Parts: sequence; structure tokens; C-alpha cells
Amino acid sequence: MAERLFLRLDDDPLHGPESGVPEGTLRAVPVRAPLRPYVSHILLYRETFAAGHEVRERVLPDGAVRLVFNLGDAPSAGDGAGLPMEAIGASAAPVVVRMRDRVEGMSVTLRPGAAAALLGLPAGEIAGRAVHLDELWQGGAAELFGRMAEAPDDAARAAMLQAALEQRLLDGAVFHPAAVHAARLIAGSGGRQPLRDVAAAVDVGERRLQQLFHAHVGLSPRAWARLARLHGCLRALRLQPVPAWAEVAVESGFYDQSHLVNEFRALCGVTPTEFMGHAISGSSKTSG
Repeated sequence: MAERLFLRLDDDPLHGPESGVPEGTLRAVPVRAPLRPYVSHILLYRETFAAGHEVRERVLPDGAVRLVFNLGDAPSAGDGAGLPMEAIGASAAPVVVRMRDRVEGMSVTLRPGAAAALLGLPAGEIAGRAVHLDELWQGGAAELFGRMAEAPDDAARAAMLQAALEQRLLDGAVFHPAAVHAARLIAGSGGRQPLRDVAAAVDVGERRLQQLFHAHVGLSPRAWARLARLHGCLRALRLQPVPAWAEVAVESGFYDQSHLVNEFRALCGVTPTEFMGHAISGSSKTSG
């Protein structure tokens, strides 16, 4: 069965030009001011598939924690059924999502450091997996989901969701500035800055940096750096329809072309050449 790609980098308004998501499927919701330090973006999604037809979408990792509210037929990863509302932990691995019938809902992408504040537990405790949001919010998610399902339109649903998130912040947010600063330093360097230098820059030891990332980011600093390097490479490939792979590897911070290939396989589940083939054949060629 053919797959389509989904890729969203930090500076993409909706999704990247490589993505095979049809135009108009996604719509951004303006994030209210109190939530902007914690929430990167909120997306509405709506897509209908032909009866009996399933679409598989390879979602490339961005390392973020997400809250997802599936008001239609919930997409699923693997053989299990999708959840109506879930917290999806940070991951450095791709996920192949299966979609069918009518997919509809809202996705909230959290900024590094925000998971502990909005979920009430260390981000590392849900890393690499999806958890029913009501297990974390102890009934509050089910009540919110019910009200969203009965809301008259998308604007009302978005308002309910953001009000609920703001209330959780009022209940006692914990936002660790060193973790946030360290994550930004690593991302800003494209994963090139040595971790000992990052730890020194935020005035902690390397062991403490590991602890902070587990609690507030959900990935290790090394995994976060690997993703940052990959994302820098993906941005470079947008400018090179016919890439010279050896040059791309060195310029993106990989040891050599073999290292780049191995990292693509590990983080994307495909080789660089396969990625380019996916991007060209399945792309909507729009950034939204």
C-alpha cells in the first residue's frame, strides 16, 4: 500500500512542501497569548476517505509532545485502534498512521518544556507512546471532549480547548527555564553544539542536563540534537532538487554520506533517496 508523507518543521505554517496532505485539510488556530510560551501551534484537521479505503501516512518526527482530540474516526498507529483523545509523547522515530472514513479533530503541539506544566507529569514518562488523556487529567479530558463534540463549530471548540489549557496553567504550571534554553541552543545550532557546552551555557552539569530533558522535553539531549541535525538537512534539501549527497552530509553536520543514510533510516524509516522519491511523487507542493 502506498504511503504519503507528513513533515512539519518549526517554521512551516501548516506542513512542509514534501507532505502529501491535500490542500485545505489543515487549518491553523491562533494561539491565545497566555498559551504562547507553552503551545507551538494548534491545528484543525478534516479529511474524508472513500468507503473501504485506507490511507497510510508516514509522520516524520519533530520531537514534540502533542495533545490530540479525534472527533471523527480516530487514526491509529500499528494494529490497535486509535484513541478519541490522547497525549502523544516525544519521539525520535517515524510513525505510520492509518486513516479511514472521516478523520476530524484538533492537534495541540507543545513547546519544549511545556509538557510537565500541561500534563502534570515528566515528559519522559510518555516518551514514544500515546496515552489516553483522561488518565492524565483524571476525568477532565472526557468532560472537555464531550463539550467539544457538542460545540456548534470549530471556533467554539478551539475556544473551549484553549480555555481548558489556560486553566491547567492557573492550577500550577512548572516551566524550567534551563531546559527550554538548552533545547533552543541545540536546535539553533542544528545539533552541532557539543552537549558539554550546552550544559555549561545553562549552568548545569551534563548529568543534570539529561535529567532536565527527561522531565521537560521527553527526549535525551543527544536524541534532540540528532533531530535538530536532521531538520537542518531537510531544510537544505528543499533548496536542492537534485542533491549532491556527500556535500549535503558534510554541510548538515554528518560525518559522511554513510552517516547521513543511517540517520535517515533511523529517524525517518527511509533512505534519503526514498525520502526524495516520496516527497516528489506524493507532495501537494504547498506549504499551506
